[in-house]
Amino acid sequence: MGRVNGSNTYRILSPEDGHPSQVVNRGGQAPVCLVCEHASAVIPATLGTLGLAEEDRFSHAVWDIGAEALARELSARLDAPLVLARVSRLVYDLNRPPQAPDAMPVQSGDVLVPGNRDLTQDEKDARTAEVYDPFHATLSEVLDGFDAPPALVTIHSFAPIWDGKPRLTQLGLLHDADAGLATTMLQVADTTLVTHLNEPYSARDGVTHTLERHAIARGLKNVMIEVRNDLLTAEADVARIATELAGMLIAALDLQGAPA
Repeated sequence: MGRVNGSNTYRILSPEDGHPSQVVNRGGQAPVCLVCEHASAVIPATLGTLGLAEEDRFSHAVWDIGAEALARELSARLDAPLVLARVSRLVYDLNRPPQAPDAMPVQSGDVLVPGNRDLTQDEKDARTAEVYDPFHATLSEVLDGFDAPPALVTIHSFAPIWDGKPRLTQLGLLHDADAGLATTMLQVADTTLVTHLNEPYSARDGVTHTLERHAIARGLKNVMIEVRNDLLTAEADVARIATELAGMLIAALDLQGAPA
């Protein structure tokens, strides 16, 4: 991690790293804004590998495996704008506020992150300023660009085994304070996937920061979608699940009075 002009100001991202977000299909016409906060496994060169063990470098701890592919496929099917992260969640978890202990985790599951141990306040502030702030500013800008308030839909994946226990849920529909879209999607679900509300996580686990910051604050319909990542390894499966999710979203928004 470098200092600027010999000062204590740290820089995480170089010009070669670019912006920590990418907007796909910015002009999409669906009344939906998609977000994938854990799309990337990229760790900026200034941070090396964060000390990760070689076998952990592309594990689920680093990113949501398959989530970017699913989000892009869903964006295409809905014709919806999509905001993607371009930095690993181990650098900064964009679905956590800066004060959260796991915004820059020292451990994720059984994966140790030595490069996140004993971070100084300058180092934490640099990651917040260079990764978190611009990502969420981009998302706010995209939301501001809709002619009418859109639904906010975040796309995630989860590991099939956690703490040595298999997870039977295949599709989770999560919500924060507003349960409307999540519960309606569950009601209209036409899917072969084992689907549950607020599984394998819920707002109590602190995983709905993006929904709270952008959707609840604006009064937008919202849902966090979690798909088990062993179902996202083949292109055909990603396409099938995206088609099912698009149908569920369209039907649920129609029932709630927001035609898609």
